[in-house]
Amino acid sequence: MTQFSDLDSLSTEELREQAFAKARRKLDLPFFWNLFTHLPTAPETEERGVEDLGAAVDDVVQLWREFTGHEYGDSEPMIRAKFIDYLTTD
Repeated sequence: MTQFSDLDSLSTEELREQAFAKARRKLDLPFFWNLFTHLPTAPETEERGVEDLGAAVDDVVQLWREFTGHEYGDSEPMIRAKFIDYLTTD
């Protein structure tokens, strides 16, 4: 398990990369959805079947790529906390 202090010393972008890599490996769509619901511009809800989970993860990752390069603003502390929490749990 990764230590909080090690993760907290990373930039938000480094945390994002690690958290996204973990979530992609696990096909953890709820992680992505939860994160996006806390961003100023959240994606609209789409109904998808379980068989579309891989495509949904790819769509969310693509949406995130549109956000990169932009400032997180007031949401950055919460986003960092979500990344660190995700990376320190199984």
